[in-house]
Amino acid sequence: QLQASGGGLVQPGGSLRLSCAASGITLDHYGIGWFRQAPGTEREWVSFISTSGGRTYYADSVKGRFAISRDHAKNTVYLQMNSLKPEDTAIYYCAADGSLHASSNWYKDKTEYAYWGQGTQVTVSS
Repeated sequence: QLQASGGGLVQPGGSLRLSCAASGITLDHYGIGWFRQAPGTEREWVSFISTSGGRTYYADSVKGRFAISRDHAKNTVYLQMNSLKPEDTAIYYCAADGSLHASSNWYKDKTEYAYWGQGTQVTVSS
């Protein structure tokens, strides 16, 4: 139901825009998170956007370089990634959840999401 795309090979300092498209669900009803997983590491939270798009959050490692946004008409969420570094290399996943959560920081916890996309590879290398 979620499909992440837009990954690829880019040189350090370059940019990519990832897309998270949905079928069968309307993303307006869901908070959307982006996560990433490098080989041999845990899947880590990268960014989050609320249902309205009014609240956005970023991991410290990407703050100031990445930007998350929604296109309600296209039922798609984007992650614009600028000033990419080799340490950004990972498989990037989008995830969605529309339920109520007890913690105000729930969006950082991958176990709180009901829907996951298949992932898109981002490689930053010269």
